[in-house]
Amino acid sequence: MIAAAGQNNSLGKEGKLLWNLPHDLRRFKKLTLGKPVIMGRKTFETLPHPLPGRTNIILTRDQNYKAEGCEVVHHLDQALQVAEAEQKHNEICIVGGGEIYELAMSYANKIELTRVHHSFEDADAFFPDLDLSEWKLISEIFHSKDKKHNYSFSYLTYIRKK
Repeated sequence: MIAAAGQNNSLGKEGKLLWNLPHDLRRFKKLTLGKPVIMGRKTFETLPHPLPGRTNIILTRDQNYKAEGCEVVHHLDQALQVAEAEQKHNEICIVGGGEIYELAMSYANKIELTRVHHSFEDADAFFPDLDLSEWKLISEIFHSKDKKHNYSFSYLTYIRKK
C-alpha cells in the first residue's frame, strides 16, 4: 500500500488531497512506475488521466463503469488477479482511496506511508488505523516544512510482522 495521510489518518476531502507535497509525488511515481496500481473509482476520477507507465486497475461497484486505458473490475480478488497477470515485478500497489485501503489491508505485506504532520479535521476520507501489533516500522525519514511544502512530513515504511 502507498498512501499519504495526516496525523488523524486524513486522506482528502471531496476528492482532493489536503496538501501539496511535490517530493512525495515524485516518490509515489518512483515507487509505482512499471507496476500495477489498484485504486477506487473516486481516486481514479481525481486524476487528469490514467497514471502512465503503470497498469491502472479501477475497482468499482458500478457494473457499467468504463475508463479508457484502464482495467475495470468489481471485486478486490479480480483486481489482484488482473495485477498478477499483468505484472513484470513482484509488487502490486494499492493506491487508494480510503475504502480500498480498508478492503486491501489484510492482503498487504508492506505499507509506504507518508505521514503529514498535521491533522485535517474537515477530511472526508481516511486511511485505516494501523494495528501496530501487526506492523513493524523499518524506515522513517523526516522532511521539514519548506518553500515547496506547506507541512512537514515523514516517509514511513512498515512491513507486516510474521
